[in-house]
Amino acid sequence: HCNFEFDLCGWKQDENDDFDWHLRTSSTAKLGTGPATDHTLQEPSGHYIFIKSSFFQLRGQKARISSPVLSRKNKNCKVREGVVIIFYYHMYGAHVGSLIIYQRTTLKHEKILLNLTGNQGNFWQHKALTLSGDGDEDFQVVFEGIAGKGPKDGIALDDLTFSREC
Repeated sequence: HCNFEFDLCGWKQDENDDFDWHLRTSSTAKLGTGPATDHTLQEPSGHYIFIKSSFFQLRGQKARISSPVLSRKNKNCKVREGVVIIFYYHMYGAHVGSLIIYQRTTLKHEKILLNLTGNQGNFWQHKALTLSGDGDEDFQVVFEGIAGKGPKDGIALDDLTFSREC
């Protein structure tokens, strides 16, 4: 479980992307960019990770962050056990980009689990995605944010949790 209150909890910025997800609070955000509070504490001082479109990112540029590697050697981390990732997201703004969630194997094969584009509302929303199992290959979950064209539009993530079987 990662609520981003202290750090990225082992989640790592991908090296092959255009910019990074940033740890931040609503109290440090500029007015009109991102959620009013985090999801965990429901406070402006609570932390989450965020990307926003700006003059520094061109429309379509990507920021990617990856989970720690989950081992298929753990007999409980099998699909038949119903392993899921649960998370909260906030995507708000007239020109917000996209959020794509992948399951990536250690051999770098990526499967799209979810693709959201555009304004999803000015509130935290909840998703639970079932992770698929292709053989015994270890895997990661990757969150990819794609910049939109509005300077106040952004994507935030909070409370990323894997089901306890893994």
